[in-house]
This record gives sequence, structure tokens and C-alpha cells, in this order.
Amino acid sequence: MRRYLSHLYEEKASVRTVLRRLSALRSFYKYAMREKLVLENPLEEIDSPKKEKKLPVSITYSQVEHLFNQPDISDYLGFRDRVIMELFYSSGLRLSELAGLNRRDFDRKNRILNIFGKGKKQRQAPITETAADWLHRYLTHEERTEQDAHAIFLNKWGKRLSPRSIDRNFAAYLKSSGLSERITPHTIRHTIATHWLEKGMDLKTIQMLLGHTSLSTTTIYTHVSPHLKREVYDKTHPRAK
Repeated sequence: MRRYLSHLYEEKASVRTVLRRLSALRSFYKYAMREKLVLENPLEEIDSPKKEKKLPVSITYSQVEHLFNQPDISDYLGFRDRVIMELFYSSGLRLSELAGLNRRDFDRKNRILNIFGKGKKQRQAPITETAADWLHRYLTHEERTEQDAHAIFLNKWGKRLSPRSIDRNFAAYLKSSGLSERITPHTIRHTIATHWLEKGMDLKTIQMLLGHTSLSTTTIYTHVSPHLKREVYDKTHPRAK
């Protein structure tokens, strides 16, 4: 069995492929042991390799600006989509959190969104004055027709806009922008987290703003910005020039 694993690694099989093969073999030997077709399970002493952690994708500020200029804001629905983009970048919300926003969650005076995130955990997400202004203008837009009196973001029939619809609209704007197809609404969440870190925000604050339960989840952004370590080192080491 170890020779087989060595062969997979020699063939440069991905960790995902190795895990899939091991899973199939474990299922087979579990069945064989249960049916007494074999006397021992050769996989009992075999450890599975750790899954490769994919680093979050982020984009530059100029790419953010280019993407945000795609919706036609002279059109009511285009205006709505621009507001959605502004909020994504301003707050780092998850797609489901943004789609689930209600009017009562928006504190215009203090520029705060009250969020109910994963596990129904509540947090407050500050937003920029620019984003707050866009949102206020959308909520008071003359073409806004409400069938749902609570939801902030509505579809053309006046009902709550679904996460799937937001994702689909985002994909259309992405295509017209000419940017990478790997970019999703979640990419904007990764992007603002990376930009916060690059501007000097500490990880604990980023964790709080993003609603991460564990700080270890947030530390992945330190790998996205490797040059940041050098900048911090150069600024803090007594002998760095």
C-alpha cells in the first residue's frame, strides 16, 4: 500500500486525487473486513495527506473600480446592482448575508449594517459614507416597487432578491468587464479583507468585521499578501533599511 502511495506521489498526483483513491480503498477494505474476505486492513496505519488550502483570490482596487462601473446606473436594476457591489466591497459581507438584509438592519446615521451571519450570530458591519449614500438613494428610488416590505434588495417584481440572482447578475457584469472568470461575489469579500490588511488593519479587527469564528480562518490573508510581511519587517526591525 505504501508503494502504491509512493507511485501516486511520483506521478505527481494531486492531494485531492490521493484522498479520493484512499477513500475508495478504505471503503473496499471496510467491506472486505466485514465480510471476512481479508484478515487485516492494510490502510489502518496509513495517514491521509492534509488537504491543500486554496488561497483566497483577490483583485486590485483599479479592478474593483472597473467592475463597479459595469452596471448602467441610469436603469433602476442597474442602480441596484451597483449598490450591491458597493456594499460587498464596503463591508465584506457574505452573499447570503447581503441577500438577507432587511430595512431595519440599516442604520443610516451611524453607517452600520446589523448582520445575522453563520449560526445566527449577530455582528455589526460598518460601511463607508459612499456606500451608505448609495444604499439610501436605492431605498428611496422613485422606481422602487415593494411586494416585500422588509427586504432591502428586490427583484423586478418587488420581491426579495435571491443569492442565486445576485450571483448570476454578478457573472454577467464580470463577463462584460473582461476580468478573470474566477472572480465571484465572495472574491470581493476576500479582496476587501486583503486591502484592509495591506492598509494596516489588525487581524483581530478583520476577524470581527468578517464574522469569522476562528482567528486562524482570518490568518490566511497574510499568505495572500506576502509583501506585507516584508513591509512590516522593514518598518519595525531596528537595522532594516
